Amino acid sequence: MTLHEFFNRNQNVAVAFSGGVDSSYLLYEAKNAGARVHAYFVKGAFQPEFELEDAKKVAEQTGVPMTILSVDVLSNETVTANPSNRCYYCKQTVFNLIKDTAKKDGFTILLDGTNASDDVADRPGMKALEELKVLSPLREAGLTKDEIRRRSKEYGLFTWDKPSYACLATRIPTNQKITKEELARVEHSESFLMGLGFSDFRIRTVGNIAKIQVKEAQLNKVLQHRALILKELLPLYQDVLLDLKVR
Repeated sequence: MTLHEFFNRNQNVAVAFSGGVDSSYLLYEAKNAGARVHAYFVKGAFQPEFELEDAKKVAEQTGVPMTILSVDVLSNETVTANPSNRCYYCKQTVFNLIKDTAKKDGFTILLDGTNASDDVADRPGMKALEELKVLSPLREAGLTKDEIRRRSKEYGLFTWDKPSYACLATRIPTNQKITKEELARVEHSESFLMGLGFSDFRIRTVGNIAKIQVKEAQLNKVLQHRALILKELLPLYQDVLLDLKVR
């Protein structure tokens, strides 16, 4: 099924919107197909502030109305315990909120931006989406991440080359408790490195240690900024390490 065929059949849709490459492209295509579409962005402790700002820009660029919802994922003890299937419980919370709100707004079809490149077998959150009957038209249409980026660039979406950015909870090892303080120092640390010009990187926590993971091309840059990075991160962590197994 092509996206055109999908939106011919589904003309009244809500989109779980993150401000990332895939959901931004999905918004554009839904609007371009003439569908009645509404975006729902869920702001919680796992999303950094820049994601919301990007989402606002995309909504304005595409002309799609967006509702910002708040969720307290840290109130769910199963989520904060950080089991291997944490994403399942988190997605349940987030998508139930979107689905209930969208239904009140007159939308009964909920979409997400899962694409054909995503390994759904290795994503516990996909089970929650299947249970909630969330549709993934990009995946159904066989669109890969590379193709979505190519089309997004062609259509003038600024997100076309935006690096993939998993939620902040993924920076914390399985079974290590997730706290507001832990998420805050990760977000602060990653925002600092972004300000130094790093992209598509992660700062993982191992106990009270920060482990920096970058692409091979940026390894030298870490060393060039070594003094600045240590000055900023050492007050937050016991130690700062550079992972030589590059991302």
